[in-house]
Amino acid sequence: MEYSVFGNRLTGGSGIEELMDDLGNALVNGGPETRMLGGGQPARIPELTKIWEQRIREVIDEPGGVDRLVGSYDPPRGNPGFLTALADLFRENFGWQITEKNLAVTNGGQTAFFFLFNALAGQFEDGQRKKILLPLVPEYIGYANQSVGVDLFKAVKPRIEKIGAHQFKYRVDFDALKVTDDIAAICISRPTNPSGNVLTDNEVKHLSEIANAHDIPFIIDNAYGAPFPNIFFADANPYWDDHVILTLSLSKIGLPGTRTGIVVADEKIAAAMSSMTAIAGLSNGNVGQTIMEPLVKSGEILRLSREVVKPFYLEKSRQAQAWVTQYFEDDLPYRVHLSEGALFLWLHFADLPITTKELYERLKARGVLIISGHYFFFGLDEDWPHSRECIRMTYTMDAEVVESGIQIIAEEVARAYREGA
Repeated sequence: MEYSVFGNRLTGGSGIEELMDDLGNALVNGGPETRMLGGGQPARIPELTKIWEQRIREVIDEPGGVDRLVGSYDPPRGNPGFLTALADLFRENFGWQITEKNLAVTNGGQTAFFFLFNALAGQFEDGQRKKILLPLVPEYIGYANQSVGVDLFKAVKPRIEKIGAHQFKYRVDFDALKVTDDIAAICISRPTNPSGNVLTDNEVKHLSEIANAHDIPFIIDNAYGAPFPNIFFADANPYWDDHVILTLSLSKIGLPGTRTGIVVADEKIAAAMSSMTAIAGLSNGNVGQTIMEPLVKSGEILRLSREVVKPFYLEKSRQAQAWVTQYFEDDLPYRVHLSEGALFLWLHFADLPITTKELYERLKARGVLIISGHYFFFGLDEDWPHSRECIRMTYTMDAEVVESGIQIIAEEVARAYREGA
């Protein structure tokens, strides 16, 4: 079987496929010794689980509820009641001048970016080739293989700020940031997946100004950010403007299986998302929108994000960092990125004698699944050793799983340095 260029790109293997394969097999088939620290699976928060169960019962008990939940198609843009509730929420709480025409639902945030990247960048009819500018890498593994044709990304290395003996933070290097004629849009994730970095309000505003000055969109991937699910530990605020494409998701608030993404954008972009949904999948799933609509309408989604989701993950992050300090030998040249949001710790091992891909294999043999950092550094014009010295691990699993996983990671990293000495 011979595939097209498009087919080869989507079937030739990828970091996100490896991640999801590990995640799915670990959650479905993994035994008690499997420590799944590699995926973005949100934790099961008891208070939220009760709410989802209650909402499903309420819908089932309503006249025609089952039909609305699973028995009919929504319009490709999304459920009208859900869109109205979202527009009201954003307008009333944040002053964003939007209507339902500025919104579109997609089959998860991953699908939204597949649509956006390939609509805005790539090969144009006049022969131009345009790219998406990533002003800071490492960046989300799920973007890397989404092109249907030419390579889509141009990335900029960050400045690295070392903090104390074992912490660091990436910052946008604005001096190295150049917007050339072949740039179709600027894109960030906030908090950044994988590092948990939260770009400051000033950094976001500056990037927005640069995009606006060049008359290109500024895309903000808000899968973990404010206003929901609000897994922000740093002092930062949600941001939107007329030239901004903001994506949100119901996954990290606790509904990953519903595959519900949300795009907030210029009316033309939102309409394009609706058109692509109709072509690629007819419509979106009803379940997430139906469950969440009254919680959006009442504003309860904001309270839950602020008072339940954020504190839950902040405590998990602090505990995971404490275990890193406990189990990693102090004289090892390791650093942990400041945990400012999202669901991960990002660790860098300076001059690691083996690649983190090899470290991944060693850990997998011991029942610990992490993600090798090299997948997150796509779009760079140069080789960067730093990219082979980082790993991403999640802290969302049960405490004993995370603790024992960190202990094994520390043992294998120490072994690698000893063998390479």
